[in-house]
Amino acid sequence: MDILFRRGRATVQDVLADLKNPPSYSAARALLRILVEKQHAQFRQDGPRYVYSPRMARHVAAMRALNDTVTTFFDGSAARAASALLGKPGERLSESEIDELRALIEEVRRKMR
Repeated sequence: MDILFRRGRATVQDVLADLKNPPSYSAARALLRILVEKQHAQFRQDGPRYVYSPRMARHVAAMRALNDTVTTFFDGSAARAASALLGKPGERLSESEIDELRALIEEVRRKMR
């Protein structure tokens, strides 16, 4: 999906060209078919080739994936998910990232009042 998001549209050959250790052509084609079946990607035929593109914007896909992850692994708790991310070994937040998080928390507090 990263390649499709970055390129906007791509053929199997384009996808293979963008990978450092590409699989076989048939494996890449099968993966793209699975993405279409799961409705993450779509395709159109351009002569003998299929041209694939994302079905939704990257930020929409990211939010869906994040929501699924929070639901599946953190019992739907954003606080537990954030805690897991912030507690990663070796993870150090910059002062500006901490300020950004603080501002987001304050915004949520204001909305809840």
